[in-house]
Amino acid sequence: MLLAAGRGERMRPLTDVTPKPLLPVAGKPLIVWHLERLARAGFREIVINHAHLGDQIEALLDDGAAWGLSIRYSEEPLGALETAGGVAQALPLLGDDPFLVINSDIWCDWDVNRATSVLRADDLAHLVLVPNPGHNAKGDFALANGRIASEGESRLTFAGIGVYRRELFAGLEAGKPAKLAPLLRAAMGEGRVGGEVHPGRWVDVGTPERLAELDIELRSL
Repeated sequence: MLLAAGRGERMRPLTDVTPKPLLPVAGKPLIVWHLERLARAGFREIVINHAHLGDQIEALLDDGAAWGLSIRYSEEPLGALETAGGVAQALPLLGDDPFLVINSDIWCDWDVNRATSVLRADDLAHLVLVPNPGHNAKGDFALANGRIASEGESRLTFAGIGVYRRELFAGLEAGKPAKLAPLLRAAMGEGRVGGEVHPGRWVDVGTPERLAELDIELRSL
């Protein structure tokens, strides 16, 4: 699942007329970088949620055949449903097996092939963490021996990439906004969240400045 429902307030005025996932980076929309990476890894079924200007996302990506994918859409009301609410809304499209969820407003070279093997049998989630960027210096969660806790000495930043079991979202009502962090912290308290550090490239494309920097970087590769 690619999360694409955010309004992109910090990206305004760019996102006044273009949904954030469709902002161009090195010649193609940000979300297309994700689709290409997933297709190369052998993924075939993709769910994309949307709210703000979602019709543009569907018009551009269509059914995903251009990338050898099958894309289905989970439409949300204006204002969206937050991360967990968006996943809960899309559960009927996601099936019973564990699923990979990626924020569409990041750029990351994490190997998505790993998604099929990282989740332990008794875990509800496996999160990808990254070293703290300047805009999130205090980090989000602590990681020790492959286990993630809400507090600890070595705090890192959640990359916006996770593998989840639908059980994590079982208590949520479809169509109601809900944040992901409280669900994760509850699961962490039960020792059911694993994780890893990704040492490679990761960018939270949250501002026009970061978008421009990433554009320059990728064009130089």
